Order: sequence, then C-alpha cells, then structure tokens
Amino acid sequence: MELEAILSKLKKHTPSILGSSEYSKYAVMVPLIQKEDGIHVLFEVRSLQLRRQPGEICFPGGKIDLDDIDEKAAAIRETKEELGVDSSDISGVLPLDFMVSPFGMLIYPFVGYVSQPEKIKCNPVEVSEVFTVPLSFFMSHEPEIHYVKFKVIPEQNFPYDLIVGGKNYNWRTREVEEYFYVYEDKAIWGMTARILAHFIELLH
Repeated sequence: MELEAILSKLKKHTPSILGSSEYSKYAVMVPLIQKEDGIHVLFEVRSLQLRRQPGEICFPGGKIDLDDIDEKAAAIRETKEELGVDSSDISGVLPLDFMVSPFGMLIYPFVGYVSQPEKIKCNPVEVSEVFTVPLSFFMSHEPEIHYVKFKVIPEQNFPYDLIVGGKNYNWRTREVEEYFYVYEDKAIWGMTARILAHFIELLH
C-alpha cells in the first residue's frame, strides 16, 4: 500500500476508545429533586425480580437502544420508563464524564432535574422503591474507598512459548476502587457511588 493511501485512510478515521465498538453502552441519570430542606438526590432500589443485581441501589438507566437519538435521549427514556414521569418533568439534563467499565461496558452518566417528584410511579418490574438523600450529605461526607484485586488466570491453551518468561511471566494484577456512601440504613456503592462521587467533585 502506498503512503498516500495510508494517510488518506487515517484522515477519515475519528479516534475513539480502542475496542469500544464491541462494548455494551449504557446511559444513566442522576435525578435531582427539590424538597423543603433543599436539593435531594433520588435513588432506586432494583426489583427483586431482576436477574442482574436484584435489590441493589442504583440510578435510573439502562442499555442504549438503536432507536435512541443519542446517549442523553437514552438516559431520559430510561428515567421516564422506570420512574413513570413525562419528558416535560425532566429538565437541565447535562453530561458527566463517561466511564469505561472493566467488564466491557461504556457508561454515559447525566444529571437531570425532576420537577414534579409527586408524579413518580415506579415500574414495579424494574424498581421496588425509591428514596432520596440530601445533596448536602454528599457535599459534607467523603466516600469510603475499598479495593478489589483481579487475578490473571490464562486459559489452558495459552501460548506461553510465545511470550518472554513463559509460565513465569510477571502478570500485573488489576486493582479497582470501590466507592461506598452509607446514609442511614442505605449502602450506596459500586458504579452508582463512583458516578455520584464524580458529580460531587465537580460541585466542589
């Protein structure tokens, strides 16, 4: 291949995260509501009927569909479906930093204001209950951070003969931070807590 043809190909390429075309893509909403004592953050408790992570605390969100115009539209759609509100009840939707999960997921978080929380009627198939926490709590409380280590275990037919060191190769262990907020009897952790911590960092 000639140099000009190589450069022409590359000029047409828009950089992204390598391998991201194979990632599952999700959009998430951090819902804010106004209460008498100030702004609160709204959380869902996942239905016990769900196959994945039943009973865990999360934000509204889910997989981005082909019909979604963009990530923001997906976050709004999922919030409507799970909380039973209308598009007109959701405003000020703005993006946070997107996340790359070690489990092959791209997560696009947004923050939005739900203007009429009294209209919330949870979809019982996905949500067992909702609760709120004052934003001021998160502004004044740092999350606890704990670490999870992942061990590298190559498959049985791994070609050790092709790498320097063979079976004695010095694999790097992967360490992942897990964030925790504890409010009253609720433990908010994992990806939800990480998104929340990032949001609070931006406010500070």
